[in-house]
Amino acid sequence: MNIRLKEKFKYSLIVPTSIGVRISPVNGQPVYSSDNFKLQATSAETNVASISSYLGLPVKVLTTFVKGSPIAKFIKSNLKSRFIDFEGKDIEQGGPWGYRHQFNIADSGFGMRGPRVHNDRAGEVGKTLNVKDFDLDRIFGEEGVQIIHLSGLIASLSPETSKFCLELSHAAKKYGTRISFDLNYRASFWKGREKELREAFTEIASVADILVGNEEDFQLCFGIKGPEAGGTEIEKKIDNFKEMIGRVKVKFPNASVFATTLRQVISTNKHLWGAIMLEGENWHIVKPREISVIDRIGGGDGFVGGLLYGILKNWEPEKWIQFGWASGALAVTFLTDYAQPADEEMVWSIWRGNARVRR
Repeated sequence: MNIRLKEKFKYSLIVPTSIGVRISPVNGQPVYSSDNFKLQATSAETNVASISSYLGLPVKVLTTFVKGSPIAKFIKSNLKSRFIDFEGKDIEQGGPWGYRHQFNIADSGFGMRGPRVHNDRAGEVGKTLNVKDFDLDRIFGEEGVQIIHLSGLIASLSPETSKFCLELSHAAKKYGTRISFDLNYRASFWKGREKELREAFTEIASVADILVGNEEDFQLCFGIKGPEAGGTEIEKKIDNFKEMIGRVKVKFPNASVFATTLRQVISTNKHLWGAIMLEGENWHIVKPREISVIDRIGGGDGFVGGLLYGILKNWEPEKWIQFGWASGALAVTFLTDYAQPADEEMVWSIWRGNARVRR
């Protein structure tokens, strides 16, 4: 694979995001039957960034905040605790019915009772993300960035954020920053905006170096013909993904890495977890292995974060997917949505299946 990263940079990884809070019942209980909740700052994109930030690479978030909000202050404190720099405008709330940070209300499930998630994004301040609030020539040209990670969640949040992500991809391309794009298709975000978002996603994907998504993401985002074969078994999913990526590569020849995770749920707390990646012309597959799960939310983001960390460290491609798989497996052992690796060895021990005490 031909990824050459800039030698001079201030940041290894930058992620644009809309950050909110998650409210979860303790002890895996359902929301409706609980009166004791844990509050945490969260976003899919910062989940990705946390792998690199905890392992010592310089990471920055581009976002926006509600001015004077205690939730905004809570989020900023959390980012600092995760070793993540942030840049973003403080937006006036505009009264009680104005802007706020999104709320994610979710339980983690238990046993054969699956998790349930309710997103409350009305008035979300992240919908105002605007390229005019950031000096892209400074960020990409003067400071320098190795990789920018874009998410379909942000690209589809509003017409403003779609334009924001497009402008970021153009600036990144101009200054030689590599672009990672996780499609993250959400039907509720696309409703009534299908033509607009397909055009925006296609433009971003056309300049992306790394594309992440399952076969459904590629079909629904781009209208690419799906696999001929059916079935839900993981082995069949591998064949389906390979078949799909052949068509995706023709449409997006700039990309040299394509990846997705493989998951089969045995119970809420026991999954078969695998991954598949095409790097250049080389397939790398981690066949599903059993993992234990405390909270599944953030596992896919952990995979992407570990994959990008391996690329940023200039490892051999085989290690990218291994570290990504293990980072995702690590993430689901935390009560936060994001993994907090103590060091690389913690992640590699998971890859090796070594859960022995380290003294």
